[in-house]
Amino acid sequence: MSAPRICFGQQPCGFFPRRFLYAKILTARRLQAELGGEIVFFCHDSDHDPRETQTILRDRRSGAAVPLNFAFANRLQRKWSPLFLKRVSAEWRTGTARQLPAYVGDRAVEAFKRVTAENAADFCLAMYREMGLLDGVRVVRSSDPAVRRAACAIPDYFVDVPHEGEIVRARAADGVLRLHQGGESYLTLPRPDFTAEQVSPARDTRLRWMQSVVQCTHYVAGLGEQAYLRRADAPEIVFINRDPIDRSDEAHTELPA
Repeated sequence: MSAPRICFGQQPCGFFPRRFLYAKILTARRLQAELGGEIVFFCHDSDHDPRETQTILRDRRSGAAVPLNFAFANRLQRKWSPLFLKRVSAEWRTGTARQLPAYVGDRAVEAFKRVTAENAADFCLAMYREMGLLDGVRVVRSSDPAVRRAACAIPDYFVDVPHEGEIVRARAADGVLRLHQGGESYLTLPRPDFTAEQVSPARDTRLRWMQSVVQCTHYVAGLGEQAYLRRADAPEIVFINRDPIDRSDEAHTELPA
């Protein structure tokens, strides 16, 4: 490879991104300034956990932390549809825009109002672009059919399949597909024929799957990732811990001047 390829990975993590994602971006830009090359954001928008998009803002008067999240089209979507298929209602956008002045400045409110994306993943990415966070960054999405076709085979994975009129992300295990209902409870679905375009990785196979497509030289790892990343799956990568940041779970809401 002629130049470094600096990657960081993350699920869409709030319509204003959490500060730990902001820290990953800053770390990647610092590395690029030192080493050259390109920055790649591996956006794992195939994840289905609605908690990933919770956005924690601070009340501008009281300083109290307030969690906000998308309102999704229905309960089934909220629980099991991947983020790139969780539909966001126009009513949610309108209602949230009315609330935002209590938490963020005028420019951030106007940026929010300009975003009209219809699903959670697209909405998050559009907001990050409005905030200038993805300028000069190449985004690779785990939902992209071309990415899924190009990725290597993995032993542990999820499959996007129809269920009760929606597309859900079910875990493949023991010859069946399963939807986690909470605790030790699972809903078992028939295992249909499927193609690579329906497959996305589980946590422990995500690095290998991603690297088979991205082929990065450096990877910026968050604190949580450092505990489970299987570095032996990609010994060619130089792993860099993201730079520290305070209030890492809260939203980053600043726009460039």
